[in-house]
Amino acid sequence: MDEDDNGKLKRVLGGALLLARENSGLTQVEVASHVGIASAVYGRIERGQMLPSVPTLCRLCMTLKVSSDVLLGLDAAEREALAAPPVPEAPPELRRLAALVRTLSPSSLRMLTAVATAVGK
Repeated sequence: MDEDDNGKLKRVLGGALLLARENSGLTQVEVASHVGIASAVYGRIERGQMLPSVPTLCRLCMTLKVSSDVLLGLDAAEREALAAPPVPEAPPELRRLAALVRTLSPSSLRMLTAVATAVGK
């Protein structure tokens, strides 16, 4: 993440925190107290001047009853893009073979490895 992205994230997070805090009816001092950080630190985060640590972000989410996706400014499309690609399901033959291989003794497994290596050449 370059400095521009970092600055944008700070501003997005700060704005979302401000909105969430106002919606919850809490003051900056109250939020900071619940989260366990100094009110000056919370103020800097809310003004977009610094980013919280991950544990602090989690506590902010719980205190303000808002998801981290909202605080980070992620929409549904961005969440999908960040998600791990789906793992394709193995064909039934491969699943059966894997189950069988798990039952083999070490010597049988070595023999099967040698056979599979020879077949693969």
